[in-house]
Amino acid sequence: MATVLAVHAHPDDIEHLAAGALAILAGKGHTIRIATLTAGECGSAATDLAATGALRKAEAARAAGLIGAEYRCADLPDLGVFSDDPSRRAVTELIRWARPDAVITASSADYHPDHEAASELVRDACFASSVPNYRTGLAAVLEAIPHLYFMDPIGGRDRLGQKVVADFGVDIASVFATKQQMLSAHASQAEWVARQHGITDHLGSMEAWSRRRGRDFGVSLGEGFRQYRHAPYPKTPLLQDLLGDALIVTTP
Repeated sequence: MATVLAVHAHPDDIEHLAAGALAILAGKGHTIRIATLTAGECGSAATDLAATGALRKAEAARAAGLIGAEYRCADLPDLGVFSDDPSRRAVTELIRWARPDAVITASSADYHPDHEAASELVRDACFASSVPNYRTGLAAVLEAIPHLYFMDPIGGRDRLGQKVVADFGVDIASVFATKQQMLSAHASQAEWVARQHGITDHLGSMEAWSRRRGRDFGVSLGEGFRQYRHAPYPKTPLLQDLLGDALIVTTP
């Protein structure tokens, strides 16, 4: 069995973009850990930073628990994620805590600055996680760099509207109800997403994207991923193999 860590910037990002794949992997008996770099504490017009952050972390823990996953937050500031040394050490400690065989993180090109910074931080922290003299905290140094994957960006496009092409897809139809339940755990986001993004149906928006992504891969509901294969990161298709018959190798 393998351990897979999913890391994104805010609570509910992972549920939108990768919860289906994580539910499939959990169902196969693999260990799933979910982390966010921030508590999403800026995502409310009704409660202050501390109250919003506490609420959103509790929601994220409930969502993770639906697939037997453990949740942790790095507590970097919302709208304040940057690729600097203190942040990299915090994310490296997070990866060392999770001890993953594979890490799935944010797309390097996305609409939100925290998403793009999270992608860079996780990429570099995966490298640093196996460097003994890069000291971060209590967690032990990893033996090797974990396999690294990127989720789709929100809407499948970068800031300029250019399509971001996935390496492979995942058929999530069999676990879509679980994905819906995981996103539903983030109940506090319904009002915020309507106010900030003009999306009045949080769950409906996720379903519409999952169906659109599924059509790209020839299935009813899907998620897309890319593998980071630059030296010295692992190049073998670990996550693809773990997904089994849910894997779709046709690139849209």
